[in-house]
Amino acid sequence: MINVFYTQSSVDGGPMGDRDQSRVRMGFLPNWIGFNMTKEAGDLKLGARSSFWVTVNDTDVFRGAEGLGTRSGIDVRQFYGTVDGDFGQVLIGKDFGLFSRSNIMSDELLLGHGQVSDTLGLLDGGNVSFGNIGSGYVYPFPVAQITYRSPVVSGLQFAGGIMDPSKPDSASSEEMPRFETELTYQRDLNGVAFKTWIGGLYQSSESGGSNVDSRGVSGGVNVKFGGLSLTASAVDGQGLGTVAGLSNLVTSENNDVQGYLTQASYTVGANRFVLSYGENESSNDPLLMGADAEYANSAVALFHDVNENLKLVAELNRTEVTVGGSDFEDTDTIAVGAVLTW
Repeated sequence: MINVFYTQSSVDGGPMGDRDQSRVRMGFLPNWIGFNMTKEAGDLKLGARSSFWVTVNDTDVFRGAEGLGTRSGIDVRQFYGTVDGDFGQVLIGKDFGLFSRSNIMSDELLLGHGQVSDTLGLLDGGNVSFGNIGSGYVYPFPVAQITYRSPVVSGLQFAGGIMDPSKPDSASSEEMPRFETELTYQRDLNGVAFKTWIGGLYQSSESGGSNVDSRGVSGGVNVKFGGLSLTASAVDGQGLGTVAGLSNLVTSENNDVQGYLTQASYTVGANRFVLSYGENESSNDPLLMGADAEYANSAVALFHDVNENLKLVAELNRTEVTVGGSDFEDTDTIAVGAVLTW
């Protein structure tokens, strides 16, 4: 997949003050190329996937450590093997986590742009925009894991895995891995497609003589009939970061995060229209020196399929950041771009 957007952002407030910024950059997803392999081995089906995610807008030296000249960063987000059989599937290797995974994969703006803000360092960032990460859900970082997925029975499937734990600091102690689960249910009744999911996360760390217990619940529902699609999802966590479901972004379990995302889309012919609103509320926010904060993003978007490989996108986002109950930053972003897929 290759995607590039022209964006124009206008910022009111925030850590950098009022300013305007035009960019030529990637959207929510990096550009990537992936390779899949399968082999039948008796009663088993063996598989593997490797994917390489590439940033194209990381060359400006004024973007700090991200200013790499022509040495664009390559991010190996997936490198795993699978074993499938009558029992289901076992995955070993690096892949996206289970917690909040369906929240982000169900985002109508997945192939679009989404939010940027100076508060999160995204306006001039040398990598992706943020979609609704931090303003609707937390990000399921790719992580080393051993995950089991059950067969689908009457639309119901269970997934559970152990993940390489995240460390609050280099000297922390983790006696157990991180545990993540997800339960999904899908049915199609009389032309109405229904999907719902719920996931969970738990990890315990000891740091500086105190325990940091990270836990969370994520879930959502999607209903489709005709050209209309309605999606609502939510996340609630303790000891998690504001934008990522990992404990290494917090200093204690006093950091709470609650978020939700509501979206509606309508597809007619080659056009898909999207309305989106999401927000995250964070207490003791580690990104803002322990303050209470709220990140919200409103979006309207149009996706037009020129053909099955080329998609044109026009999108308007308004990102609002509130700190301690007071307005901190408002950012309006117009994004127009193209997405090529093979």
